[in-house]
Parts: sequence; C-alpha cells; structure tokens
Amino acid sequence: MAGKKPEHLHGALDMLVLAALRDGPQHGFGIARRLERDSGEELVIEEGSLYPALYRLERQGLVRSQRGRSENNRPARFYRLTALGRRRLGVEVEHWRRFVEAVTRALPSS
Repeated sequence: MAGKKPEHLHGALDMLVLAALRDGPQHGFGIARRLERDSGEELVIEEGSLYPALYRLERQGLVRSQRGRSENNRPARFYRLTALGRRRLGVEVEHWRRFVEAVTRALPSS
C-alpha cells in the first residue's frame, strides 16, 4: 500500500494530524513526515490534503499556528494542539478504535 492513498484516510486525516502534534509543535512538512514515519511509510499525506486539514482544525480551535523558522532556517508556520484539540484527539481515537474493532468483527476470518 506504500505510495497509495487509502480511501479511508480522508475521514481519519484530522485525527491523524492532531495525533502528529501530540508531542509538541510542528510545521506542515514535519507533520506529514511524522505520519509517514509512524505508519511505517504506509500513509503518504499530500500537501493538497494536509494544509486544508490544518486550516480547518485551526478554524475549529483545535490547533493554533505561529510563524517561525524551520530546521533549515526557512520561514514556516508551526502548529500546536490547543487544550480543546487534545481533548478532541482523545475522543476521536476512542471512536476510531471502536470503529476498527467493529469492522474487524464484520470481516470474514482468513
């Protein structure tokens, strides 16, 4: 599946972005790389999906952004979880786990 964009990623993208920020602020490129690394390179997050998700999460008050400089001294916008975003992440992760368990039960066993 590496290099492919699973259809169900769209519904989970906001949760994944929040999860990528759980340990501290990160710029967009860093968020995408973390998700790729943490997924064993199975998830590829395109800029065209990531930045609209970040803007949406910011409008909802789940993340805040601040201008800064990246590791290579380039201008970047850094995103961090708000308290509301941290609470939402916990709720979303619990819902996702229940969903995955339900789907797993509904699938035929090998």
